This record gives sequence, structure tokens and C-alpha cells, in this order.
Amino acid sequence: MDETQAGLVALVAIGGAIGSVARYGVSGLLSRSDFPWGTFAVNLTGTFLLSFLYFLSLERGFQTTDLRTFLFVGVFGGYTTFSTFGLETVLLFRGGEVPMAALNILFNGGLCVLGAFLGAALGILLGGRVPWS
Repeated sequence: MDETQAGLVALVAIGGAIGSVARYGVSGLLSRSDFPWGTFAVNLTGTFLLSFLYFLSLERGFQTTDLRTFLFVGVFGGYTTFSTFGLETVLLFRGGEVPMAALNILFNGGLCVLGAFLGAALGILLGGRVPWS
């Protein structure tokens, strides 16, 4: 790993720590009911802010590799990866790739949730209980 790459990795680590602590704070403030409002708030604010800053930086031209890496990969990666999914879906739609955008929604919104159910079932099964009983 060269010095430039090491610097980018450090920016991701620092940004990720900031984003993770922010996620913990927002989730903790809002997770006081049966519905996971904290996760929803993190996903909504992260998706909005990432898309806003991404497109603002494109329009204004203030995006550097270091800033983009720190903010978009580090901070927002630590805060919520749902924001990246949202932005990538918008970019696919914007690029006229409607079928790919729909596939991205299906895979991330459907198959990943299915993966969570399958992972839960396997964990419960290996833990000695019958899943969903």
C-alpha cells in the first residue's frame, strides 16, 4: 500500500468512526417504541444528505478525492450504507438505466431482507432451536 492509499484508508477510518457514533446517537434517541424509528431516521437522513451533498458537489465542483473518500465512504458508510443504495439507485434512474435501478431495488430491498431471514434461521437452527417456533 502506497502513502496515498494509506492516507485514504485513514480518512475512511476516521470518517467511519464519526458516522458510526452519529448513527449510535440518532438511533438511541429515537428507538423508544415498537417500530425501529432510529434506523428509519438514520436511513432517511443519511440517504437525503448523501444525495444532496453528492449532487451539490457535482454542481459546484468542490469535490476532491480526499473529501469524497472521507465523507461519502467514511462518514456515510459508517452512518448508513442504505444511503449509498439510495444514491446508486438515483444515479441508475438518472442515467436511463431503469431496469437496473429496479433490479437494484429488488435485490437490496427484497433479497437482502430474505438473506436476513435466512441468516436468522440458520443462526437459530445452529443454536439448537427450530426457527420460527
